[in-house]
Amino acid sequence: MHKDQHVVPCEDGWAVRGEGNSKVTSLHTTQEDAIRAAREIAINQQSEVVIHRRDGKIRDSDSYGNDPNPPRDQKH
Repeated sequence: MHKDQHVVPCEDGWAVRGEGNSKVTSLHTTQEDAIRAAREIAINQQSEVVIHRRDGKIRDSDSYGNDPNPPRDQKH
């Protein structure tokens, strides 16, 4: 299943949560640690990592899917 992984703020730091899940997959003290964990899951599931800011707005996203025609990278 290709479920996007969201890096979201939580009470004690940062969490990784699969899209549509009410429970978090993992908790982390830093956003960077949460991004690493989400990236590993996304690579395994060929999905996307969506990184949120503290205010909940999306900061960034990276695709690890197997799309033969991925969208052009606008960040670089």
